[in-house]
Amino acid sequence: MEEPTFFDRLISSLRSTSKYYTGYPKDLGPSRLIHFNSERQFVELLHGGHPVVVAFTIKCPYTKHLDRVLEEAAAEFYPQIKFMRVECPKYPGFCITRQRKEYPFIEVFHSPEQTANQGKVIDPNVTRYSVKVLPFNYDQSAYGFREFFKRHGMHTSAPGSD
Repeated sequence: MEEPTFFDRLISSLRSTSKYYTGYPKDLGPSRLIHFNSERQFVELLHGGHPVVVAFTIKCPYTKHLDRVLEEAAAEFYPQIKFMRVECPKYPGFCITRQRKEYPFIEVFHSPEQTANQGKVIDPNVTRYSVKVLPFNYDQSAYGFREFFKRHGMHTSAPGSD
């Protein structure tokens, strides 16, 4: 077998060390991307105290690219930030409540707080929460997520690792 050229070795080195190159498959380990199963699962994830990035998707060619981006970002920011993917045709009720017509789109849910004013509550055992929701309109890449989190003051590193 012939020896790889200098250029091939250089590209191989760049691919293995570059954090921002997304065109080459990386070994990300087990998937950290959570697939939406129910609203209960989503609420439990929110109560974990970590921000949750939710991608609302439909079946389209762009979704394959978005899945790779989400997998990479989920692996990079785990466990401080959770990433979830919702297939809107399977769960239309959850997606329709977001009142968006363009798919796919991403929103970031964070800082769940119990509301002081419970309002008109039919069941006294039900606790209402207020969650901050931010539309994600940055570059859809691990770098874009990092910049978004930095701008909105969300911590992406483990305590004491800075």
